[in-house]
Amino acid sequence: MDQQTAYAIYADRRARVAAQLGPGGIAIVPTAPERTRNRDSEYLFRFDSYFYYLTGFTEPRGWLVITAEGHTTLFCQPKDLEREIWDGIRLGPQAAPDTLGVSEAFSVDELDARLPRLLENRQTVWFPFAIHGGLESRIDGWLQKVRARVRYGALCPDAQRDLCGIVDEMRLVKDAHEIGIMKRAAQISAQAHIRAMQRCARMIRAGEDVREYHLDAELLHEFRQHGSQYPAYGSIVAAGANACVLHYRADNAPVRDGELVLIDAGCELDGYASDITRTFPANGRFTGPQRDLYNLVLASQAAAVEATRPGKRFVDPHDATVRVLAQGMLDLGLLDRNDVGHLDDVIEKRHYFRHYMHRTGHWLGLDVHDCGSYVEPGELGQLNERKDPLSGEVIKDRPSRILRPGMVLTIEPGLYVSPAADVPKAFWNLGIRIEDDAVVTPEGCELITRGVPVEADEIEALMRS
Repeated sequence: MDQQTAYAIYADRRARVAAQLGPGGIAIVPTAPERTRNRDSEYLFRFDSYFYYLTGFTEPRGWLVITAEGHTTLFCQPKDLEREIWDGIRLGPQAAPDTLGVSEAFSVDELDARLPRLLENRQTVWFPFAIHGGLESRIDGWLQKVRARVRYGALCPDAQRDLCGIVDEMRLVKDAHEIGIMKRAAQISAQAHIRAMQRCARMIRAGEDVREYHLDAELLHEFRQHGSQYPAYGSIVAAGANACVLHYRADNAPVRDGELVLIDAGCELDGYASDITRTFPANGRFTGPQRDLYNLVLASQAAAVEATRPGKRFVDPHDATVRVLAQGMLDLGLLDRNDVGHLDDVIEKRHYFRHYMHRTGHWLGLDVHDCGSYVEPGELGQLNERKDPLSGEVIKDRPSRILRPGMVLTIEPGLYVSPAADVPKAFWNLGIRIEDDAVVTPEGCELITRGVPVEADEIEALMRS
């Protein structure tokens, strides 16, 4: 993206925020802090998603201030030739207005001196609640300095509001620029999954010792090879029974001939996440029980995809998934009809939860579990209370979000079968999840991660090649 296009995209977002701050409103948005890993080494810096969404600026120690009138002030690191030798070139306050399109910029070293004056005579202070530890206290300190000037006619803001509510709604619907980046991230991640699948089968066929970290290495190589800055989250590479641990991390466990491998991994590209899960046979050939369970999960995903379209609710893909999985659990003997009853009983009493214990999707964007309400904003007052049949907890249900074009969500059903006397032994220790990223379109949805095969036959063919 050229600088002029970027300038316009971020300037438009800031203007949209300014228009919603109300008379006398002012918004304060910091980037993420740098964090020490050990002694004098720091974790690789990753900017705050809200700050980046409004600036496109990736340096640490940045602050953005927006007023209701549309005036924008950036605080950033000052130019420092000595530090730049060690840490890299800094943009600096002088170049920031022309480069980023902000109204003015100052050194972050002037933040505490300038913020009280910017807050003076404002009515409402907006900032992200519960995101940055210590931010509330720092704002309180600036406000105290404003109150100290009331004898000189200064007015102090008398309201504080959560900026996340405004920006979350903006981030929930992606523009063409964002979707373009996410499609590219999805392509990179799909190729990484293919690379891991093929190496696994190749090593098994050669009789080599395969470990989960070997496959993780293939993912990381492919991510960086194509320009991804980082993994979007800690990659899950789970062989055999490890796949029944939902958030298992790649370790040194062996990958054995005849087992399934579950890989849940995606890269981050220019700030935007991808999120793919595939489950495949380590040797490239599904056994009968593995294929039966896999095809059930795949059928449930197809039902969820069909339910992902404008006008549907966010919860509809999950409900469609549960119905297919619950019937399949009965048909395959994972649930005993004599104990749990018929399909509607399994759903109503959540008997399926034993083998399917997570939701079918989440929003995706700058964060892998992206921001955005899952409740329809105009229907917050509609409340239905029910008792959860498993926990006994009273659940307060509100109408689920209506899907609209430009929303991006994952579709990720799964089945996880731990050993138990009442479960057919052929299914023990099988964990299967299939996950794709879906962009809601005017006609339905587009799965942008299908660059990696999903049908059982196609996976086997890929792993033979």
